[in-house]
Amino acid sequence: MNNVIKSVYDSVIARDPDQPEFHQAVEEVLDSLGPALEDNPSHIDVVKGMVEPERVIQFRVPWYDDDGQLHVNRGFRVQFNSAIGPYKGGLRFHPSVNLSILKFLGFEQVFKNSLTGLPMGGGKGGSDFDPKGRSDAEVKRFCQSFMSELWRHIGADLDVPAGDIGVGGREIGFLFGMYRKLANEFTGVLTGKGLPYGGSLIRPEATGYGLVYFAREMLATKGKSFDGATVAISGSGNVAQFACEKVLDLGGRPVTMSDSSGYIFDAKGIDREKLSWIMDLKNNRRGRIKEYAENFDGVEFTESKPEPNLNQLWRTQGDGALPGATQNEINGNEAKMLVDGGVIAVAEGANMPCTPEAVEVFQKNGILFAPGKASNAGGVATSGLEMSQNSLRMSWTREEVDQKLEAIMVNIHKNAFETAERYGMPGDYVAGANIAGFLKVAESTMAQGIL
Repeated sequence: MNNVIKSVYDSVIARDPDQPEFHQAVEEVLDSLGPALEDNPSHIDVVKGMVEPERVIQFRVPWYDDDGQLHVNRGFRVQFNSAIGPYKGGLRFHPSVNLSILKFLGFEQVFKNSLTGLPMGGGKGGSDFDPKGRSDAEVKRFCQSFMSELWRHIGADLDVPAGDIGVGGREIGFLFGMYRKLANEFTGVLTGKGLPYGGSLIRPEATGYGLVYFAREMLATKGKSFDGATVAISGSGNVAQFACEKVLDLGGRPVTMSDSSGYIFDAKGIDREKLSWIMDLKNNRRGRIKEYAENFDGVEFTESKPEPNLNQLWRTQGDGALPGATQNEINGNEAKMLVDGGVIAVAEGANMPCTPEAVEVFQKNGILFAPGKASNAGGVATSGLEMSQNSLRMSWTREEVDQKLEAIMVNIHKNAFETAERYGMPGDYVAGANIAGFLKVAESTMAQGIL
C-alpha cells in the first residue's frame, strides 16, 4: 500500500473502528489498486469517495410472533454506489447481521456488479432477524413489517434488492407482495421472484453454475479441466447444491458438503441421485447434513467444533475447492491443508470465505485463486438478467438465460485475467478483478463529476 492509499485506509478505520469485516474488504481492494492509480492519479479522489456509502438506512422492524409476543429487530439498507446503475444487492436475514457486515458486502457488490458488464450499482441490506424455526405466518409478518419501511427507499430504477442468506423464495414473495400493495405498482423492484410473478429461469442455479463456469476457465489456463477432478465443496445451500450439479455436468467428482453441524466426506462421490437427496433434505425437510451419512454407506461425518480446531473438510485431497458457506471459513492453516492436499484451484462461492492469510498462502504456493467478487458473480448477473426481462415484459428460456450467464462468467474471467497481466501481475485474479471492477466505476464517476 502506498502512502496515499494507506491514508485512505487509515481514515476508514478511524471513522468506523468497530467494523472489522468492512476493514478487511476495503484493505483487500486497496492493496490491489496501486498500479491502476499510478496510471490514473486523479482516480485517488474516486477512491476516497468509494469507501464511504452514498446512503445508509437503518430502521426498526416490530413484529408479533404466533404467541402474540412483540419482537423488535433492526433493518438496514446500505446503498453504496450508483455510478453505473441502480443499487443492486441482496437482503440477508441472520442474527449476525450488523452494519460492518452489510458495508463489507455492499462494498464488494460494487466491484462484483461492475465486473458483470451490466448497468448495476452496489448495495446490500437485511436484518438481524432469524427465520430459522419460525412459522410461515411469523416470517410473513416480519417481512411485511420490514418492507413497510424499506419500500420508500427502493425502486426499479433506484435500488433493486434480492435474496441472500435467510432470504429465499418464500421471503422474496412476502416482501414483493407488501411492496406491490404499498407502492400501488407492479415493477421489477426485487429479483429472485417466483416464475409466475416475474422471476427468471436459472436464478436459483445461477451462483453455483457461474462459480463452476469461472473455475473451468481458471483450470483451462493451466491445461486442466473438471473432467475426472475431485472437488471439495463447503455449504449445502443453493450455491453448493448447484455448484455440485454443474461439476457433475463437467465430469467432476464432488466429495464434500457441510452445514453448521459439520461436514460429510463421500469418497465415492456425490452423484446425481445423492445430490437430489441432499436437495430434498435441505430445501424441503430442512434437515442437517449429518443425515446424509446416516442414509448412505461409506460416508464420513465430522462434527463442527469451535476454534482453535481446524475445519477438517479442507484436509480433503483433491483438485479443486469451492468454499460456498460463509465469510472467513478458510484461514491460513486451513489453506495450507488444501495446498498439502494437492489443490490446483480455489474459487470463492460465498462472499469473502477466505481470510487474507489464506489468500496469501494460495498465491505464494502458485494455487489459482478467484475472489468472490469475480467467481460468485453469477447470481447477481442473473438478477440483472431478471431486471432486463422485467423491463421488457418478457421471459427468456432456460437455455437462453444459461447461455447469457455462461458468457458473462467467461467475460469476467477474461477481463480479470487480462487486467492482471496488463498491470504486471499475471495469474493474480484478486488484483485483476479489483482493478477491472474499479476502473469502470472510477471512469463513470469522473465522467459524471461526482467526487
